[in-house]
Amino acid sequence: MEERLQKAMARAGVASRRQCEELILAGRVAVNGQVVTILGTRVEAERDEVAVDGVLLRLAPPKRYFVLHKPDGVLTTAHDPHGRRTVMDLIDVDRSGLFPVGRLDQDTDGFLLITNDGELAFRLTHPTYEAEVRGRLSDGALGQLRRGVRLEDGVTAPARDVEVLRSSGDRSVVRLTIHEGRKREVRRMLQKVGHPVVRLKRIAFAGLKLGALPVGQYRPLTEEEIKVLHEAVGLEVALESTP
Repeated sequence: MEERLQKAMARAGVASRRQCEELILAGRVAVNGQVVTILGTRVEAERDEVAVDGVLLRLAPPKRYFVLHKPDGVLTTAHDPHGRRTVMDLIDVDRSGLFPVGRLDQDTDGFLLITNDGELAFRLTHPTYEAEVRGRLSDGALGQLRRGVRLEDGVTAPARDVEVLRSSGDRSVVRLTIHEGRKREVRRMLQKVGHPVVRLKRIAFAGLKLGALPVGQYRPLTEEEIKVLHEAVGLEVALESTP
């Protein structure tokens, strides 16, 4: 993916974008061995060599961020050796370097972040779910979820913002935010407190909401959303990063 030369230089840590522009105008930057003084010059990290004062830069590829409304029945993985459909099959842009962040079970739909930002992915957590469950949750069951539930692999971290949204007949819909990434954690927590999950949907992730994005569709994150994600994990963000 091509980007402006000064952006690529700033991303590589040379200086601020404005300072990189000054270096270009001063004739101190070469692209593939040729001095460049035009600010509109575009380069591709994996194709072009950029040097400042004769020193080659290691250009990082542009960071890209997408939110996908994952459908039920699709695997959350970059590749499946058995040829089953994965979330990456739903992305029709250049997928090089992209991967899904976090575990979302095959039979769970909802918010899924797709990116090539490894540092951000490593730090992200706090997904919010809406679960349709059997039965009506008692105060005792809600209290267990808020304190942490003892599972076969240990006690979970307390769920946050636990709330029953509605109940009808023998079904209830509960919303909760978790802080860990254990396998099928929400389903196991609700099963343990006596309310098996009928349907599970992730509606938000690290402060970002799925909104009205249709099932199976995706969109790039806005600069403001990218900023929210980075601030949530204590990382600085270069807003010249393009979705």
